[in-house]
Amino acid sequence: MAAVYVVSESPSRVRAFRGAVFGNMLVLLVQFLLGMDANLFVKVPGHHPASNAANYFGGVAHVIPWAIGDGALGLLRIHVVLGLLLVLGSLSLVFQAARLAERSWLIWAIVGALGVIGAGFNGASFLIYHHDFSSMLMAAGFALAVFAYAVLSYIVPAEGRH
Repeated sequence: MAAVYVVSESPSRVRAFRGAVFGNMLVLLVQFLLGMDANLFVKVPGHHPASNAANYFGGVAHVIPWAIGDGALGLLRIHVVLGLLLVLGSLSLVFQAARLAERSWLIWAIVGALGVIGAGFNGASFLIYHHDFSSMLMAAGFALAVFAYAVLSYIVPAEGRH
């Protein structure tokens, strides 16, 4: 027999959280497709303001603005902007889950956010250092986030109780 928990917040907040989880998952799938397009059809120059930066975090601080503004690589620009929006969306899920006070929801929201953030940092690493394993780690972060959000979609009830 399954345990029954009563969510401390209103059912509408739970439905909104569930909808946000689903929305983040959809955006992740679009991001994946844009990333594959960028990977196949965008040639990232070997030399740009952050190429082979000695300081990784300094390189990240330079490569993101370059990819968004100065890079002039349409698919890459969209991919980076959507990635930044995903980071905000994943952090929003963490805060929503914390507010709903369901520990398992919070844990899975954190796992999803770590996947998104990890994918983002490895995407920046790929742009800076051009190592294929960074692209693989970006895909692993994506997979982790999708898995976490799939678990959340399963364990968060649509009607506000489980």
